[in-house]
Amino acid sequence: MSVLTESAPTAAAPTVVPPERRPRHWGRFVLPTYSWLVIAYLVFPIAVMFVYSFNRSVGGVPQVSFSWNGFTTLWYREWNSAPGLSASFWLSIRLAVIATIVSAILGTLLAIALVRYRPKQFHGKGVIEQILFINIAAPEIVMGASLLGLFVTFNIGRGFLTLVLAHVMFCIAYVTVTVRARLAGFDRSLEEASYDLGAGPLTTFRRITLPMIMPGVLAGALMAFALSIDDFITSNFVSGTSTPFPVLIYASTRVGIPPQVFVFGTVIFSVGILLALSSLVIGRKGT
Repeated sequence: MSVLTESAPTAAAPTVVPPERRPRHWGRFVLPTYSWLVIAYLVFPIAVMFVYSFNRSVGGVPQVSFSWNGFTTLWYREWNSAPGLSASFWLSIRLAVIATIVSAILGTLLAIALVRYRPKQFHGKGVIEQILFINIAAPEIVMGASLLGLFVTFNIGRGFLTLVLAHVMFCIAYVTVTVRARLAGFDRSLEEASYDLGAGPLTTFRRITLPMIMPGVLAGALMAFALSIDDFITSNFVSGTSTPFPVLIYASTRVGIPPQVFVFGTVIFSVGILLALSSLVIGRKGT
């Protein structure tokens, strides 16, 4: 007996539709080109500073010259030979470090208070927020002139102390805003769990809160350091007998800028890049 079998109908293979190619258009190159032009505009002055830190100086007194006179590493070997330059540089470093530490502590605590407490619990919260905004938006010449008038009124001798007070004053607002942005998405349940396990407020802050907000604290501290070491206008008003690095450079423009200025500028920029990269690495580990 023959058995008739019918073959099952085979399923039709799905039709593969090739992806539609978008027509190439010149507009796709506009934004990358624009971005690289902006980067070049920002980097060009730094590149000029780096290149001319190796430029020879002609004449009796070494001065910055923007005509290429030949390659030399003399200014890196004699970085401290310019009168008063190294002293003002280290004064600016000490000033920036102190201002950064103080403003980082005060700004972090202020940011925590602004985020944690409601206006009913924190009277004057709105006023403090407006003062922080005014501190950032106000021109430096206004702050410098007002601080000068304040110190003269109270007969406070201008020097390193007045520089520290002024730099901490304009750095606190930037640290507070940066740390507050980090605290905006902070999970309070982690702190509550720490309290339930018997930890006190100080231990909870040290073990839970501070490690979570540390990227924001470091970012605010780096911004404060950069603002402090770069400040000229406010420092020029309140420096007195102490002369920070930017103030000395401005004063030296009348008689000629020493080539070592480019050396110091290159070192400061290199250290800033290393600190920024370190902050980026720490921030990625913390997320």
